[in-house]
Amino acid sequence: MKTGTLVLAVALLAYPFVLYDHFYWDIGVGLLLAAISASAWNLVGGYAGQVSVGHAMFFGIGAYVPLLVFNLWQLPPIAGAPLAVALSLVLAVVIGLPTFRLRGHYFSMATIAVAELIRIFIGTWDFVGAAIGLQGPAVGRGWWDLTFRSELPYYYIFLVVLAVLLYVTHAVEKSRFGYYLRAIKAGERAARSLGVPVQQTKLKALLLSAVFTSIAGSLYSIKTGFIDPESGFGILISVQMVIVAALGGAGTLYGPLVGALILVPAQTATNTWFGGGGSGLTYILYGGIILVLARFEPGGLHELWQRLAPRLRRTPRAA
Repeated sequence: MKTGTLVLAVALLAYPFVLYDHFYWDIGVGLLLAAISASAWNLVGGYAGQVSVGHAMFFGIGAYVPLLVFNLWQLPPIAGAPLAVALSLVLAVVIGLPTFRLRGHYFSMATIAVAELIRIFIGTWDFVGAAIGLQGPAVGRGWWDLTFRSELPYYYIFLVVLAVLLYVTHAVEKSRFGYYLRAIKAGERAARSLGVPVQQTKLKALLLSAVFTSIAGSLYSIKTGFIDPESGFGILISVQMVIVAALGGAGTLYGPLVGALILVPAQTATNTWFGGGGSGLTYILYGGIILVLARFEPGGLHELWQRLAPRLRRTPRAA
């Protein structure tokens, strides 16, 4: 294990004991959820270069199905997570096969359109609560409902999921599949001429991404105990995934986590300082980040570090 990875792991494990306060625990849970979502998006958007701005569709399915299972059959919400993953996989196939024929911003616009259509449909469907949404168990009937008064259990549950996702991402990086993804990102025509099964590889990446994005949505709704169309399928969810990954460095292992470490505390600070939900300020913050990245550092903080690190290592004499 590399030193940086070990230090990061120790820091995340020790965080709740260093900042022993429920407010900071809640920030930590939000940070891990953002890192999970962005890392899931990174599998298809970062490594394969297929910039989806509609991943909220998978997040929303993952958030709705566990609470729907509870409302229909009084089962523990976590029992609905596998069903949510299965539905997300079906949706990924249905959406991926036609949209992957599009390239660049046309693909991005198509994913936005599909996600918004699903959000509008969910908001008018009485079976899933329409605009009101769904409520989870108000009081936990047992540990299996995962209804805790403290944020600490959620923090470590989310941390375990993030660790599994990072391990899977690392395995993808080192596999032939990972090389295929990077070849597609560099140029689809060139990759196809070299024998890379482009459509099949992109679809596999989307399926893997959909699985973990759905799990992130399930974790969110189980923790909050409530979901509605905006908090499940809102476009801001998709935008946050893209910006968190791009800020830290899309197509890198720890880029989404680094982006979450910066963006989530900044977003929480603006909401705390200026009061209210802060949704307007959130859009301003996201827009500002997009402008700065597009103008000065499209590769995010990872690319910036790659450029500055050799200069910092040089001795004064070499300089």
